[in-house]
Amino acid sequence: MDFELDDTVATVRDFVHAFADQTLRPLAREADEKGKLPAGVIKQLGQLAGNRATIMAEERVQTSEDKKPIGAMVGVVGSEELAWGDPAVLLNIPGPGLAAPSITAAGTPEQKKRFLADIFNVESEEPRFGALAVTEPQAGSDVSNVQTTAVRDGDEWVLNGTKVYCTNGARADIVVVNATLDKSLGRAGQKFFVIEKGAPGFKIGKIEKKMGIRASETAEFALDDCRVPLDNILGGVDALEAAREGSGFKGTMKTFDSSRPSVAAMALGIGRAAYEYARDWAASELPMSSNFTRRNAITSKLGTMKRELDSARGLIWRAAWMADNKIPNSKEASMSKAYAPQAALRCCIGAIQIMGPEGYSKEHLVEKWFRDIKVYDIFEGTGQIQRVIISRAILGRLDK
Repeated sequence: MDFELDDTVATVRDFVHAFADQTLRPLAREADEKGKLPAGVIKQLGQLAGNRATIMAEERVQTSEDKKPIGAMVGVVGSEELAWGDPAVLLNIPGPGLAAPSITAAGTPEQKKRFLADIFNVESEEPRFGALAVTEPQAGSDVSNVQTTAVRDGDEWVLNGTKVYCTNGARADIVVVNATLDKSLGRAGQKFFVIEKGAPGFKIGKIEKKMGIRASETAEFALDDCRVPLDNILGGVDALEAAREGSGFKGTMKTFDSSRPSVAAMALGIGRAAYEYARDWAASELPMSSNFTRRNAITSKLGTMKRELDSARGLIWRAAWMADNKIPNSKEASMSKAYAPQAALRCCIGAIQIMGPEGYSKEHLVEKWFRDIKVYDIFEGTGQIQRVIISRAILGRLDK
């Protein structure tokens, strides 16, 4: 693994950072206070970003100039820069979002074209969104306890259940949903299905009001005899056979192996934003003539924050590199997801401590980043669940 970014990835990073700095960051405070972005602004974001993925799909940039696979690395580097701009505004950028890693990891070539390229890589007057719906009222971190069912009825699947805390779920053009084909198989009977906008039986519930990332839409929806075509099961007929053989849940978890490093990278971007803001504030507000003890404590705190962020980035890049090189990365993906949000949370707390009352004031974005970061230790699998996966991998029990 090379610790220097490929020229192609570095170019993407610089472009995305400029977009985050000039477009996302200036919208952050207003979006947080209003709890939403105006429809016109969302449309402008889509035009600026080309209606691309919130977390970039691997198909966008598959290889570098020397033909090395770099899709996953582009995803994590881009996600860090966008979240540095603002995580809530980021989640309002039209694109497939977390549906993209799911479809990329489990979909057939035809499904990738149908649900990604044909929807999101075409010119559109209106913003288009994708969503991933896993969490249920009784099954959050415990994905194996999912109660949503999928029953075959001729050339269709009939889905029943309730999903909660789904980012962009109410406005999505496609929603990727996990459901069980056979409860007697336990977690092995689960597969992913794609529900398209307007599907009969898809009913939107409440829109959540949250502590952080307030401008991001988070929806509840019910599947009441919701009907989707037979070929909307990700992986097609082969996936159906895999579920019958008891390996469906493994496919579900592979999807998370693809998406978790990108979510960890978003957390890293928030932590880095807080660190850089506090660093620059200290440099401008604390002259060298200030109290030595205070100045020494602040420089020590900044050093710790920088060390933790760099450590998190190393874990994320390793997981992405393994994904690009088709190396199983369940343990490494969970390591990045377990560590990065906690490190970023400590950086947000540290930034407030460095700035004192100023850090608690809405005159600065630090207090917002502190509210935003907590959810990254919850969604896409809590930190506790990540540690369970890591320990099972270490003990050779990951598939049990």
